[in-house]
Amino acid sequence: MNPQLRTAGLFVLLTGILVGIGYLAGYFLGNSMEFVILFLGFAIFVNLFAYFFSDRIVLWSYGARIVERHQYPRLFSIVEDAAHRANIPMPRVAVIPVQTPNAFATGRNPKNATVAVTEGILALLNDKELAGVIAHEVSHIKNRDILVMTIASVIAAAISIIARFVFYSMFYGGRKDREVSPLILAIAVVAAITLPIAAMLVQLAISRAREYKADATGARLIRNPMALADALRKLDKGVKRRPMTTGNPATSSLFIVNPFSASTIVNLLSTHPPIEKRIAKLEEMARKYEYL
Repeated sequence: MNPQLRTAGLFVLLTGILVGIGYLAGYFLGNSMEFVILFLGFAIFVNLFAYFFSDRIVLWSYGARIVERHQYPRLFSIVEDAAHRANIPMPRVAVIPVQTPNAFATGRNPKNATVAVTEGILALLNDKELAGVIAHEVSHIKNRDILVMTIASVIAAAISIIARFVFYSMFYGGRKDREVSPLILAIAVVAAITLPIAAMLVQLAISRAREYKADATGARLIRNPMALADALRKLDKGVKRRPMTTGNPATSSLFIVNPFSASTIVNLLSTHPPIEKRIAKLEEMARKYEYL
């Protein structure tokens, strides 16, 4: 699907769900239209805020600093080459002062994008492997994946917060003018419980699909799938050895690999597909196109 249509669809979905939850809350509190208007305004605010400021917040939360070419000539050369191959403007380059090896891209469109890498990844990977990682992140910029995932995260967070509000309003601020039917009450309870879970599953599905696509696109850009496969192996081991201790786990989907330590159960709901499967797809790609 066209990236712009995906983004617009997520905006519409967020607005529609929040307005619907607002109507449900108003039904129990006796002010349906007032709540619909209130939640519509809230949805518009969330959409605009996520669109214009989410990238700055993410960079700030990880202490990323924008750097210049003379400070990191090796990194700039690799980013510039990947951007040229992808036919996008040169993104800003940021470095995160942590030793956990990782990278991510952020920005609402190719003209307002940033590629951020940690000090740890610069020390861990050789030039070919780093080029694979950067090509992966540049692919996200080209496809506007980062904006889509930001909106998906906003949807999940907003639905969870508002659904919880509606759930409590049913029991502590319900309508006094007439009795609420058991069926309506049961539907509201089920919706309050299942909507956040459904939003989370949608977020996971979108994130996992985009990772496979960015792997394939990035490998084609540099015409070297095995370089990215080797980088993923090193990053997986590096993160397990030194997981990130700062930042918000809700933003883990932005990174090329999950930067936080996680249990087996949490891994089942990870925003990233298993490293083994990503590497296997890249190895299959290398054999198919005879890059080896």
